[in-house]
Amino acid sequence: MALSELRKRLTDGLAHARLTKTQLARQAKLGRTTVQQAVNTNAAAPTAETVAALARTLRLPVQELLDLQRTAAGADSTRKQGQDPGKPISEWDPHDLEVHPAGPALRGHATGAAMERVLPGYVPRNHDRVLADVVDDVEQGHSHMVVLVGSSSTGKTRACWEAVQPLAQAGWLLWHPFDPTRAEAALDDLQHVRPHTVIWLNEAQHYLGPPDVGERIAAAIHDLLTKPQHKPVLVLGTLWPHFATDYMALPAPGAPDPHSRVRELLAGRTLAIPETFDTEALCTAAALAEDGDRLLADALTRAADGRVTQDLAGAPELLRRYETGTAAARAVLEAAMDARRLGVGLHLPHAFLIDAAIDYLCDQDYDELTEDWVESAFAELARVVHGKQAPLRRVGARPRRRSPGSVQPATANVPVLGQMFRLADYLDQHGRTTRQAQCPPASFWEAAYTHLAHTDDLDNLAEATQSRFRYQWAHHLRHRAIDAGSTNSLAPLAWIRETVGDHDGAEALYRRAADAGSVGALAALARMRKKSGDHDGANAIYRKITDSGESLTEALSRRDANLHAALAKLSRFAAALSVTRAWGPPHTSFFGWPCREV
Repeated sequence: MALSELRKRLTDGLAHARLTKTQLARQAKLGRTTVQQAVNTNAAAPTAETVAALARTLRLPVQELLDLQRTAAGADSTRKQGQDPGKPISEWDPHDLEVHPAGPALRGHATGAAMERVLPGYVPRNHDRVLADVVDDVEQGHSHMVVLVGSSSTGKTRACWEAVQPLAQAGWLLWHPFDPTRAEAALDDLQHVRPHTVIWLNEAQHYLGPPDVGERIAAAIHDLLTKPQHKPVLVLGTLWPHFATDYMALPAPGAPDPHSRVRELLAGRTLAIPETFDTEALCTAAALAEDGDRLLADALTRAADGRVTQDLAGAPELLRRYETGTAAARAVLEAAMDARRLGVGLHLPHAFLIDAAIDYLCDQDYDELTEDWVESAFAELARVVHGKQAPLRRVGARPRRRSPGSVQPATANVPVLGQMFRLADYLDQHGRTTRQAQCPPASFWEAAYTHLAHTDDLDNLAEATQSRFRYQWAHHLRHRAIDAGSTNSLAPLAWIRETVGDHDGAEALYRRAADAGSVGALAALARMRKKSGDHDGANAIYRKITDSGESLTEALSRRDANLHAALAKLSRFAAALSVTRAWGPPHTSFFGWPCREV
């Protein structure tokens, strides 16, 4: 009767206010399903929170409706056996409890095979030992609550899942309040939790945060933990540090205290989770990787700073963002991937990425670019995923530190490159694997020549262009590298000059390389002298090589090894094109060097 009267008053008030249920839900700040269930004659009694919100919005007497709700809820409190909150722990999938998947795996090897979420091996840390002690005490019949506090993707939820596995073997239930909202589900059923149940409050701010609801939930949990008839139960929650700080903060004198019950509940029940793996954890992870855990093995190659869990949690989302991003964002990412795999440093200039990305777009995508495509693409790529990672993030230059009394170094002759960006390590690794056979388009090489200024970047890209038969770009990139102060490009450029017959230019470059310490350049000079008939000059250079500590045989062997490595690369390229013979008949020359059939 109380429930019928309550629903009649709510229905009459809705008609009098001339509102639809959708409008009522919006004004009451409730879900439409919650409002629908509140007036549905076949549904359970609405919560006191829902009734109070509806009464205030419809301008009905709040206390009278709350009295009706309490009467109706008391009549509805008799529950049948088997309807207790929760289900056996063994029936839960950890991902349904919001454990982050560490990476997708193919189910089978056929094309189009379904993807399934997988977890890496678990690496216990210090907080896991504390949780294990709590679980041991719970198994002895005591109730406990632990809230793990840590930043995003530090392993809080996975630690809770691993901790309850002994309770799974003992037949415990696990209840995750979730529907219709987390707070409403907790308020409705906390009083019905029976012993030997784990209450799963992941992202506990959803339960404890709103002052009106959070205080009531905190009081209900306190009641559950302290009354003998409920023992044993285990309440596990997770929080980000700033939420824990807000809830535990004491109010200023005379100011409201919105989290007093939550603060009392959390006192002595929080457990901090470190941001990184310590040495012991890294050794354990390495051992699991050696035993075949591919996810951990990959993560350890990227997480040099010990942020292993963040890397594992962020990897799937980084890949999804790359695969489903806008055409412009994907083009920028692919330009960054190609730059990294071809030898450009970690920090990529903004202007380089913009100009390089153009030819990665097809004609239709290029025609659809808007005037603000650059800002939109970089804003899209800057949005973080799990573990505070972003596909492409802006980086700043740290100030250089000098020892006391040291001389201020001269400023390097490197132009200011403006904003710099760094590709996420996971996407860097993904690009090296999936784009290995791809050759960057023309816009990439032009942008590199125009915007890159570091000698190592230019030297590495010059090698990459030459191995991909972009000889004009190789020539220009080597000149730009030399102008920037590189000595590594002198000998290769001299070799090209010698090949085209510019012996004076080649000798001048070889001499510059030799002056910079290149024994190979000295060997090349000796060869040129001998070829021109200047045997005395050649012998003098050979003696200089010997005096330098490296024999002529070693120098020539090293030169030949480099040549054979280049020929092997050409051979593989020829095989890919189904070419049965190398680049010419046996014993012809290739860029001036004797060449055999490969």
